[in-house]
Amino acid sequence: RRSSDLHPHKKGQHLSANDTMNPQKSVGIIGAPFSKGQPRGGVEGGPKSLRDAGLIPRLEELECKVEDYGDLTFTDVPNDSPFGLVKNPRTVGEANKKLANKVAEVTRSGKTCLTLGGDHSLAVGTIAGHAKSNPDLCVVWVDAHSDINTPLTSTSGNLHGQPVSFLIKEMKDMMPKVPGFEWVTPCLSAKDIVYIGLRDVDAGERLILKTFGIKYYSMTEVDALNIKKVVDETLEYLLGNTTRPIHLSFDVDGLDPCVAPATGTPVPGGLTYREGLYITERLHDTGLLAAVDIMEVNPSRGETQKEVATTVDTAVAMALSCFGKARQGNHPSNYTIPIPK
Repeated sequence: RRSSDLHPHKKGQHLSANDTMNPQKSVGIIGAPFSKGQPRGGVEGGPKSLRDAGLIPRLEELECKVEDYGDLTFTDVPNDSPFGLVKNPRTVGEANKKLANKVAEVTRSGKTCLTLGGDHSLAVGTIAGHAKSNPDLCVVWVDAHSDINTPLTSTSGNLHGQPVSFLIKEMKDMMPKVPGFEWVTPCLSAKDIVYIGLRDVDAGERLILKTFGIKYYSMTEVDALNIKKVVDETLEYLLGNTTRPIHLSFDVDGLDPCVAPATGTPVPGGLTYREGLYITERLHDTGLLAAVDIMEVNPSRGETQKEVATTVDTAVAMALSCFGKARQGNHPSNYTIPIPK
């Protein structure tokens, strides 16, 4: 077969989402009810809200073989004093270490790992854990924020705004030794990650992105290019003629607050529901999606129950799309059209 057949992202071409369900696609779900990477309570309720919305049976309807590993239990480290401005460093570091070990276990078993957050500081653990089994991974990071502050550039001290800085090899010399994170070894090169949806980037983060040439599509580029071009270029940049595992880290605040209002740091002017689905459909279609994070769903942040339900339903839709839910419809692999007798 030609390489363009094997890699449908080449030259702007892509396969539409496969409407035939993929029998026995193995999915391992990890709940990560954790909130200490940021100051707002409630985000620890994300995993339960996603499960209660029927995520698991709906994945099974797509003929996924689902193993739910349940929720990890996280404990606060006593006397967890700040490190400079950085808040809860030992608690966040230990939570990520625990999550990394679990993600490594799931991905080594051959399952696609679906982590339900929890705040986005947990991406240190999901990506570092994934890298233990797939060291050649690449990352698509959907978010309003770049989350690449270092402990020294952050003005808030919230670790959910810093996870990427712990993971980038070229940034190692910029990183102080943060207590709780001694176990982390940077596992990504600057060229191994692409951001989509940025629109709230701190000054230090902007300089970091420029200094290391990190690829990003802010909402300015999304508006100018359209989402198809953005995804075409993302896949070409990360994959080219190769095949390598893709890790999608999806913060629901990458989407516009009109479709995902119940989150800790909503920013107007985000990705539409359709653009979010287009990203996830295209990543599914590569056949290379090996891990997915659905982060920052916070049921306590919706002003009404309808806002909470809207956010949860949107997050579930994005997750299902990662595993083959197609807007043009699906049918079971063994389905046949009945013929009259």
